[in-house]
Amino acid sequence: VGEMIKQALGMLFIRDEAKLPNLSTKEITVTEVRMSPDLKTAKIFVIPLGGKDAEEAVAKLKEFSFIIRKVLSKKIMVKFMPKLFFVNDDSFDYAEKIENLIRQTQK
Repeated sequence: VGEMIKQALGMLFIRDEAKLPNLSTKEITVTEVRMSPDLKTAKIFVIPLGGKDAEEAVAKLKEFSFIIRKVLSKKIMVKFMPKLFFVNDDSFDYAEKIENLIRQTQK
């Protein structure tokens, strides 16, 4: 279900179908979706293009998650549409930090 939501959100953002004020969803990448065991909530990890203004973009997505949920409900068929919780994905920053540490130890 998480993968289905991830793909649907990706297409929804690329096509800019969820019209959010002051945010272009074309620049948002959905990296991962983690579902709760009861499938009632979805934790959605996103990162803006280039990683710029990530906190601001996530705040807008959180604020207008009800609009995204409404548009998403027309795209996928599930018994219960999960509540969407958007989180900034900092795994790329963490991976870069680890890579830099490895490079430093090799020198």
